[in-house]
Amino acid sequence: MAVSYNLTNFASVSLNSPRILSSANKSSICCVPFNNSYSPGGSSSTNLSSVHGGSRRWRPMSVQAMASSSFGSRLEESVKKTVDENPVVVYSKTWCSYSSEVKSLFKRLGVEPIVIELDELGPQGPQLQKVLERLTGQHTVPNVFIGGKHIGGCTDTVKLYRKGELETLLSEASAKNTQS
Repeated sequence: MAVSYNLTNFASVSLNSPRILSSANKSSICCVPFNNSYSPGGSSSTNLSSVHGGSRRWRPMSVQAMASSSFGSRLEESVKKTVDENPVVVYSKTWCSYSSEVKSLFKRLGVEPIVIELDELGPQGPQLQKVLERLTGQHTVPNVFIGGKHIGGCTDTVKLYRKGELETLLSEASAKNTQS
């Protein structure tokens, strides 16, 4: 039975919980009619508010996100290629203060990183963030790479700067990139 035909009409079911959206391997919960009477030609305007007091019974149903593994593999390869081909890469979000801090630090140092703003990528942004989490173990932004290596987030980058190690990494990454 095709379930997605009428999911947009279930506005009273919260599918946008941060807990649900934060993990692709978790299921979102919605309700479907207990009787399997789906009729493509029938009314598609039924919503939960019109049936709460009615005779129809509803049962919970798990809806899995269907991301193809080849799509995830392509994203993973894209991340690896971007990180390998550029001395400094920052996966960021425009509204994130930590991302802004890292970008400002690089600007003060005269470094122009490749910045990928995940919140400007549409539906691909959260998928890319999941790939980054799989590759690095870090689920937050900024996600900083220097010389093809994962550095970490804002705190890690600032710590390296304060210890005087960031400039060394940056010059090694620049030298490596100009030789390739």
